Amino acid sequence: MANNSNNVDSRLQNAIHGTPKLNPDEQRRYLGTFRERVAISMTVSQIKTHQYEVPFVAQLKKHPDYQLLINGNIDQHLIGPYLKAASQESLKFTIKTDSIYTTNDQDLALVLAAPDSINVADIDVASFQGQAPIKEEKKPESLLDKLKNSFRN
Repeated sequence: MANNSNNVDSRLQNAIHGTPKLNPDEQRRYLGTFRERVAISMTVSQIKTHQYEVPFVAQLKKHPDYQLLINGNIDQHLIGPYLKAASQESLKFTIKTDSIYTTNDQDLALVLAAPDSINVADIDVASFQGQAPIKEEKKPESLLDKLKNSFRN
């Protein structure tokens, strides 16, 4: 009977307060995921500078099976290029607009997360700055493009 009483109490607590989360502060920091799943992240102050767009998008292209988590409380013009890149790569993305995701300079704006644990040592986008971007394949010129280019010269 005591076991049944504990079960009822547990169910009542879950109904009142919601299901307990594992490491809620960590999940809040990393836009709803765990640190061990993060491949790369960008803070609000970094997204405002626009200088880290190339290395972040290169990582998006490298990992098409990952998910992009976006702090939706940030201005649309700042997150727009990343939404466009995610859409072009058919990458799943989630925009988090809950009030717990704030927009202070040290808060995260973007997180690229794996479905499982990957344990990347340095996830800050600044550490990816020196890596060469992925080269896009150049499409062969069509006959029309060749004609247009011949008139430009």
